[in-house]
Amino acid sequence: MEKAYFITGTDTHVGKTLIASALLRAFVSRGYRAVGMKPVAAGCEETTNGLRCEDVESLRAAGNVAAPPELVNPYALVLPVAPHIAAERAGVEIRIGTVLDAFRRLQAMSDVVVVEGVGGFMVPLNQREDTADMAQQLGVPVILVVGLRLGCLNHALLSAQALKQRGLKLAGWVANQIEPGMPFLRENVAVLEHGLQAPLLGEVPYREGLSVDEVAGLLRMALLT
Repeated sequence: MEKAYFITGTDTHVGKTLIASALLRAFVSRGYRAVGMKPVAAGCEETTNGLRCEDVESLRAAGNVAAPPELVNPYALVLPVAPHIAAERAGVEIRIGTVLDAFRRLQAMSDVVVVEGVGGFMVPLNQREDTADMAQQLGVPVILVVGLRLGCLNHALLSAQALKQRGLKLAGWVANQIEPGMPFLRENVAVLEHGLQAPLLGEVPYREGLSVDEVAGLLRMALLT
């Protein structure tokens, strides 16, 4: 099993947090010390205890390592917009070096780290770098969450191509149905199975209230371990 995985998606709101949390829960159930990491979170809520992000809370609840908040989420931003814009408005510059330092410290206290990206694979982080640069510097295998809806074939195949160009390994992908009653769903999955040339780790149906534990049970973890 790899020491860490980077979770990216074909777009924003395609279920990265759900899949990352399910992966963590699956690793924990197999006896691993597993911790989640969300390097950059936009759209955080201001509370009396500081900024709070539902995605980060989900990752923390799914893992079993009590890691410091600043390592799990080095950059918490209020505005629910592209991270480089949210950071600029907050007077912050997102630095990949800070993310790498937090990541290595999480690795030292766990068996596996699940790192969830922000948005799609090539979202800008600052004036010079994007999430693809972050994934490249982390240097860990990538799991692609494909949001099954109209347009997903193009988004998924382009994402896989971008990963390859960065020299990253696509460890597998998850088919997450985010559009109810999507026409020709099976045909779309078949095209992706052929085109992505990576293991299909699981298929998640569209259903309101689907829990992290239920999704964990749908994942083919043997393809990763």
